[in-house]
Amino acid sequence: MPIDENLPFKPVRIAVLTVSDSRSLAQDKSGDTLVQRIEAAGHILAARYLERDDKSAIVSHLHAWIDDPDIDCIITTGGTGVTGRDVTPEALHQVQDKEIPGFGELFRWLSYQSIGTSTIQSRATACVARGTYIFALPGSTGAVKDAWDGILAAQLDSRHRPCNFVELMPRLNER
Repeated sequence: MPIDENLPFKPVRIAVLTVSDSRSLAQDKSGDTLVQRIEAAGHILAARYLERDDKSAIVSHLHAWIDDPDIDCIITTGGTGVTGRDVTPEALHQVQDKEIPGFGELFRWLSYQSIGTSTIQSRATACVARGTYIFALPGSTGAVKDAWDGILAAQLDSRHRPCNFVELMPRLNER
């Protein structure tokens, strides 16, 4: 997946939302890993927050960030499993305009290389909501690494060819 070094890099303003009932920001290793990768890639950490596994609270937070002109992209970590408390995909479905089904499909394919059939328990997903990209990742550090290193690092790099999410940003609200 080539990066065209002749093109200018355009940093993306990314907010990170950790969804968890069992940890604090101080204990959020997967969120820390994500923030480190975002900043190392040259992007801007626009916001970071930890929200409990509560669909209404997640939806409310997503709406606030979607409407914030200083946020281009939201990445959530946690709440994508199959237990009763895992509601992040349902929250995304409440705010989305368009689903990006290929993200979850590709994530599970990449994850299969690391954890085998256990990847079937992940409901990683992505969407566009009012011009903002949202990616929902599982809460494990390994899953965050798989998603960032295998998908998001390239797709959020404006120099990635043949295409990338960044070049589509000006057109996301077209009608």
